[in-house]
Amino acid sequence: MAGWPPRVVIRKSSGLRTLEATLIRSGLGPVAGVDEAGRGCCAGPLVIAACVLAPKAQSALADLNDSKKLTEKAREQLYPVITRLALAWQVVVVPAWEIDAIGIHVANIEGMRRAVAGLAQPPGYVLTDGFRVPGIPVPSLPVIGGDAAAACIAAASILAKVTRDRMMVDLDGKLPGYGFAGHKGYNTPEHMAALAELGPSSEHRMSWRNVVPTARSGQAGSIMVDAAEATGTGGRSTR
Repeated sequence: MAGWPPRVVIRKSSGLRTLEATLIRSGLGPVAGVDEAGRGCCAGPLVIAACVLAPKAQSALADLNDSKKLTEKAREQLYPVITRLALAWQVVVVPAWEIDAIGIHVANIEGMRRAVAGLAQPPGYVLTDGFRVPGIPVPSLPVIGGDAAAACIAAASILAKVTRDRMMVDLDGKLPGYGFAGHKGYNTPEHMAALAELGPSSEHRMSWRNVVPTARSGQAGSIMVDAAEATGTGGRSTR
């Protein structure tokens, strides 16, 4: 249709609600934000979240920001507030074996589609962090640094980060020795040392370049756990 979507004019204002408010004023709401956690890890799942916030800013969410800029305590405090006040939210978990099967970028795109599709309130517009997501059935816009530029993306980033961090802490008890509770599966020196000593677990991404040499050393499978059990999570989440 010619002239659709309508031209959006962003007014100058402070805070993270400017972009969402502009889209809503243009008749494109509700607006969902989508973000992920764990893309750069060599172990553990990829977790993607989508979130639709109320049109008007809420004081309880005044501290919303990019999850990476918040302390763990601040993220944990905001998590239940977001889940309580959001109009809709959805968390999708993509396990390590699926990442190996389809690749991290495809897993990320597919996870974002699943998260949006699972929202109880269908959005009229979707904001994604950083890159375009084809296949979303409504207009969408990639926002560079979106988790620090739009409240709905910031909320999604917190949902994804807290969910994944909790899962990695749980995995630390099921897969002792790797230190998952500390590094959360990222490629820290401590993690690489443990990986070299123990070999990869069922939660390591076998397609990752730094995991393959340890798998070939003959130590692979020294510690294993059922993948479904290890990636289990509560709340409103899907795989």
